[in-house]
Amino acid sequence: MNLPDNLYIGLMSGTSTDGVDGVLARIPGDGRPDVLAEASLPMPAALRRELLSLNAPGEDELARGALASAALAECYAQVTAELLHTAAVDAAHIAAIGAHGQTVRHRPDLGYTIQLNAPALLAERTGIPVVADFRTRDVAAGGQGAPLVPAFHAAIFATEAPRAVLNLGGIANVTLLAPGCPVTGFDTGPANMLLDVWCQRHTGQPFDRDGAFAATGTVDQNILEYLLSSEPWLGQRPPKSTGRDLFNAAWLDARLNAWEGYCRRLAPADIQATLQRFTASTVAQAIEREAPATRDVLVCGGGARNAGLMRDLAECLNRPVVPTDDHGVPAQSVEAFAFAWLAYAHIHRIPAGLPTVTGARGARVLGALYPA
Repeated sequence: MNLPDNLYIGLMSGTSTDGVDGVLARIPGDGRPDVLAEASLPMPAALRRELLSLNAPGEDELARGALASAALAECYAQVTAELLHTAAVDAAHIAAIGAHGQTVRHRPDLGYTIQLNAPALLAERTGIPVVADFRTRDVAAGGQGAPLVPAFHAAIFATEAPRAVLNLGGIANVTLLAPGCPVTGFDTGPANMLLDVWCQRHTGQPFDRDGAFAATGTVDQNILEYLLSSEPWLGQRPPKSTGRDLFNAAWLDARLNAWEGYCRRLAPADIQATLQRFTASTVAQAIEREAPATRDVLVCGGGARNAGLMRDLAECLNRPVVPTDDHGVPAQSVEAFAFAWLAYAHIHRIPAGLPTVTGARGARVLGALYPA
């Protein structure tokens, strides 16, 4: 297929709902993709509140979900316009936009996953074809529909030694790469999600910048061990995926309430430090169980900017832990870059849904195309 300049845009608003990240990338069929422009937009406060609210059942949620989808598409359109302006590229030269949407329900065990999105509106606003709805085909084939990015990680970060690529958004997911072996990957548990909940509750800040709040506290081993042992999902073998359906404020409160008298003696910063170590511990346990030969871990997503979390990961993993910036891809842009690549894969009919990752009955081409 003859496409203009092999240029693709990827857009991502993750589980943390803090903003929209976008990249404009050149994806040649016979070489390494590269990012030509990056852009981001903070999530409007009212839209963020609505997206978070829609993660749970509520009044008139179908209409509210439709309106939130349209508002999110307008944010996507703004980021697209900024990317085109920064790169001085006309929309006519973009082959497609990959736009994931905002996951508000993820229950592959029940055969469904829901992402709020309005790809037809985005195509209308930008004049660019849009590829969206990346999870449902894999779920229809019996898979988890997640994680979506391991095929991209393999294309970008594969090496001659066993390696893990760790994405730290609201949820943590890991891709395991080993020479001569199928690509595998799965969610390991919460990354920033519980950290953000506790930080917002006790500091009023949306997230713990650089782990500064956690750094004023001390990890409580009793609470840490209880968190690690009390959730059966953490012990499940892959394929597996999760989200706010499981790990949320109610999940955290239920566990802390079980230790209510004990927790009264702890400062809020001690809980923050413990939750930070909990994230690092769940990642380390998952990698040690599934890929003990892993030599190094490349980290992307917002959590890669949390110096305290990165230190905890290095200590728990006892391996080199570095941001993907050290390998040529800015950590904050990796997921958006992945959706540019997933749009490319859809257009070129490349199966990006890998059964060794999701447990589906076979490899599947992911996404649905909305023409301009």
